[in-house]
Amino acid sequence: MKKSAMGKILTTAALLAAACAGSVAHAEEWSDNSLSVRYGTQFAEPYVGDGIAKTIYNFTHSGGYKYGTNFFSIDMLMSNAKDNDSQEAYVVYRNTIDFSKVGGKDLAWGPARSFGATVGFDWNTKNDPGYSSRKRMYVAGPTVMMDVPGFLNISVLALWESNQPVNSSNVRIARYEYRTHPMLDLAWGIPIGDSGFSFEGYCDYIAAKGTDEFGDPTSPELNFDGQIMYDLGSRIGMGKNTFRVGLEYQYWRNKFGNPDTVPGSFAKTPMVRAEYHF
Repeated sequence: MKKSAMGKILTTAALLAAACAGSVAHAEEWSDNSLSVRYGTQFAEPYVGDGIAKTIYNFTHSGGYKYGTNFFSIDMLMSNAKDNDSQEAYVVYRNTIDFSKVGGKDLAWGPARSFGATVGFDWNTKNDPGYSSRKRMYVAGPTVMMDVPGFLNISVLALWESNQPVNSSNVRIARYEYRTHPMLDLAWGIPIGDSGFSFEGYCDYIAAKGTDEFGDPTSPELNFDGQIMYDLGSRIGMGKNTFRVGLEYQYWRNKFGNPDTVPGSFAKTPMVRAEYHF
């Protein structure tokens, strides 16, 4: 990997992170920031294969404002030689509007705490030879906020996704727009009583998005990423939920919409994770 290429990725990601973080932090009533690292050896990439080791560094900001919540996350993914020592930046932003806060009325109904709407985007850049993803995706749709300890949000989102990878000749193609398609999204963070443990993560079911950039059909995609985290900071005098460690597991079928006939389209990845909150 050339230093100049890695520098471009880091610079672009840092500028985008700074712009988004400044925007989402404006006028927030509460916020939580974290730095984390996770590591696993069983990642998979379509057309590359499985058994890839990755170290993933992350910054996450979540916060609440008068009418809802903000979520911003940036992953820096560092692969080993099996994935060509590639580096990737992946950014996610979600703004969830709570209709009960907008209207000043209690909208609790049955198991639901409230109802709202979510908008946001995904953005990535990766410098692997042979594909070199440049994903751009906008999302929007309704959200149900369930009445549980912590939170559990269930959203049905429309996805407007495009990509601009390189072709087999390593030449970047024109930006390609996939068919607009839906996603069922669950996101949660639930404390396990007073044990210091919590169960957190997300699960996305994404419908097929038509043909891909090269005319091949896509498949429905299932991506589950769950983690059991332990509040170690409270035990060593750092303060509640300041330093947490845990185990994470990702189950990803038909990754990026690639059918199961594609090598590396199915990943079952255990990880170790540590994070510092401030």
